[in-house]
Parts: sequence; C-alpha cells; structure tokens
Amino acid sequence: MYINGKWITTDTLFDVHNPATGEKVDSVYFVGEKETEAAIKAAEKAFKEWSSLAAEQRSSYLWKIVEKLKEQREEFAQIITKEMGKTIHHARQEVASSIAFFQWYAEEARRIYGDIVPASAANKRIQVIKQPVGVVGAITPWNFPLSMAARKLGPALATGCTIVLKPSKEAPLSSIALFKIFDEIGIPEGVANLVMGSSGPIANTLMKSKAVKKISFTGSTEVGKVLIGQSAETVKRVSMELGGHAPFIVFDDADIELAVDGLIKSKFGSNGQQCVCPNRIYVQEKIYDEFSEKLNNKVRSIQVGNGLDEQNDMGPLINAEALEKVHEQVENAVGLGASILNGGRRLSDGQYAQGYFYDPTVLANVTDDMLIVKEETFGPVIPLIKFQTEEEVIQRANDIEYGLASYFYTTDLSRNYRVSEQLDYGMVGVNDALPFAVQAPFGGVKESGMGREGGKYGLEDYLDIKMISVQI
Repeated sequence: MYINGKWITTDTLFDVHNPATGEKVDSVYFVGEKETEAAIKAAEKAFKEWSSLAAEQRSSYLWKIVEKLKEQREEFAQIITKEMGKTIHHARQEVASSIAFFQWYAEEARRIYGDIVPASAANKRIQVIKQPVGVVGAITPWNFPLSMAARKLGPALATGCTIVLKPSKEAPLSSIALFKIFDEIGIPEGVANLVMGSSGPIANTLMKSKAVKKISFTGSTEVGKVLIGQSAETVKRVSMELGGHAPFIVFDDADIELAVDGLIKSKFGSNGQQCVCPNRIYVQEKIYDEFSEKLNNKVRSIQVGNGLDEQNDMGPLINAEALEKVHEQVENAVGLGASILNGGRRLSDGQYAQGYFYDPTVLANVTDDMLIVKEETFGPVIPLIKFQTEEEVIQRANDIEYGLASYFYTTDLSRNYRVSEQLDYGMVGVNDALPFAVQAPFGGVKESGMGREGGKYGLEDYLDIKMISVQI
C-alpha cells in the first residue's frame, strides 16, 4: 500500500501467481476499511494544495511519469505478463498505451478551458470555469492492469483531483511498480494513494465516504450496477466502463482477408479477455463457408503457451474459474447443435499442465438460443453465426443489453454510414478491428456504462462546471 506518501504494510499477505505456470510471482499486503479511510483522508487533505497548483506544475509531474515509464518499459511488460498471462508482445503494447495516456494528459492539463457567455443585461458578465471534482476513487480490472490505471490516474491528476486507486487483486503488481515511480518523482503526499485487498471492504468504504466525490470503475456490469446504486447515498459522480458483447459483422461485399485478420487480432490479442472483444461473429450467408475456411486455417496456426516466450501468440486465461466458464459456453453451444471447427478443449498436457490454457476455438452453426450469444465470453472462442440481410443483422446485433464496441466489414460506402449510425454502441469499427486510440473517447451505452475515458472527453468527468455572474 502507498498511503500519504508512505509504503504501508499489514498483517495480511496475498500471493500473486503466474496463470501460465502456477508459480508464485510475489506477495502483496492487503488492507481493509481502516487503511482505505486513511487513504481517503490523505487524498482529501492533499486536494487543496494539488488543485491550486498551476496546470503547468501538475503537467510537469505527469511528464516525469512518462520519462520513468519509458526507461522501465520492458520491466513493466514483464510484470504484466507474469501477473495476468498475456503475451509479452501484447504486454509491451499495453505499456506503450499507458505511456501515451500519461503523455496525452500531461499535455491536456494545460488545455482545460472555460467560456465567456454573453449576458442578457448590459451591467452583467457571465464566466464559466471548470474545477476539479475532488477526491476520486478508482477501481481497475486485471485484464489491462497498467493501462486502465493510467487511463484514470492521468486525467484525475491533470485536472487537479487527488485519487485512491484500487487495482484487482489478481494483477496488482504493475500498479505497485507505477506507484514506485510516483514515489521516486516526489509526487506530493496524499495526491495518489494505492490500496489493495478484497473488493467489498474497500469499495464500500469509498462509496460511503462523503469526501470521495467521484468513482471511476472498470469491470462487470453486475458490480457496476451495485456501485451506481450505492453512489446515490452521497450523490457521487460515477464513470462506468462495464461489460460488452461486441457484434462483428462481415457483409458479403467485405474484404474477407482483411476481416479474418482483424477478427483474429481483436479476439485473440489478450486471449479474448477484453470487454471490447468480438463475441458474436455474424457472417452473411453468401460468404459464410469461404470466411469459415479462411478463418479456421489461420486459427490453427496460433501458437499458445507461456506469455514470456517470444514465439507464442496467445497466453493463458486468468484463473480456473475463467477457464471453466469458457468451456461451459462451448459445451452448451455444442449441445444445442453447434459444431467445433477448431479447439473446444482445455490444454493440459506438458507445458500446459500447471496453467489455465484453452485451445483457440472456432464454432460453426451457432444460433441465438446458445449461451455464448447471450453471455459475455472472456476467452478465445469465435462463434460463427449466419445472417441474410442488413436489416436482420442490425436488429440481432442490437438486441442485447450491452452497447460497448461493435465492428463491421464492408466496401459499400452507403452501407458504411447506414450501419454505423444504426448500431446501438458507443464505439464502431468499420473495417477496423482495433478502433481505439488515446486521443479518442472510450465508453459504451445501455448497460455497458456511462461516461467516457480517453482524449479531451476523458477530462470532463473529473471536472465540475461553475458559472460566475458579476454585476458591474
């Protein structure tokens, strides 16, 4: 724990294991309500001074973080792979993304603009300014343990907020390494605080505190709903990046090779363990067989193993529970008539014996009554679903409570506009399976959340708008 500029220990330790090997990577200290309350008090005390700094001064701290991350980028990549399993290639990409977030908000700290509004009376002047909301509680997931922290810490610190960060207990080590950088650059005491432990006591303490003005949460829709409900007691501002169940639509006029390559990159990049991963793959009937064959040929070449091995394309799932959920969805689909084109099994022999590995899987003849079409799949399974018309597939794609990311492939310019506007999702990738950038807004609609992270939009949820009217 890092609270009020000091490293804190407790009597409770939790072991972090490499999901590829089962080996212990490290142990971390766990906290509860008492330590979380201390972190909140430290952040509350630090807020006045931190928010009063000139934007350039806050920006200078963020630039120092950027430089330290650049110096240690390979160490951070190694930590990420060891704690949550993604390949070292994808871990390096995550570190690069984290650096980009801190760099972007180091720049944006100086661009928090207000307005002068014409008044209705000649003797009045109306000014609109933006001020930091106050103490922020941030809760991050295990699948992007560093970049999710960066995406919340960057805008919070840039705007003048102070923060209490709670990373996932599954992958806390990259957050600890990041806070070592904070300590090294001398970020003022109490500005950024790190607490780790069971979600219940920490989250409940953050939610009950009147000092905490905003909660930023990335995680499941179920937990997000609970936090939204709890936020009403103190009328906290909330940003929620919740679950997804992304449709990936391939029209018969698409570039099939481009669509296949995009699907593989997006689905298997983090072993399917992303809320923006394609989950329902709709392929127009005319090209279904050709697409299936080309996809399956490429999936067969994916090399699975320990993420630290440079030769591997895909690592393990995070734990046994995740592995079991994925296999249950596959078995349910097969039981209802789906056929396995590739995979469909846990890998457990030889190098896979101590890890949580699942064979890259392709299912054909998937129908809407199967669990995999209804529930989010956090694993390396591609379910192929036939469709006939544009109107039909838009209706099926939208017929779900989630609305985070969506994708479709076409070479028809008119269809590009029609489908983009009709898909009920916060983000749409057109012939682009990776439509995410630090300068662009990230977030969903419906039960996939509220608020946006990234770009200039990522600052807004950390700022209050104040109107000042002066009579002269």
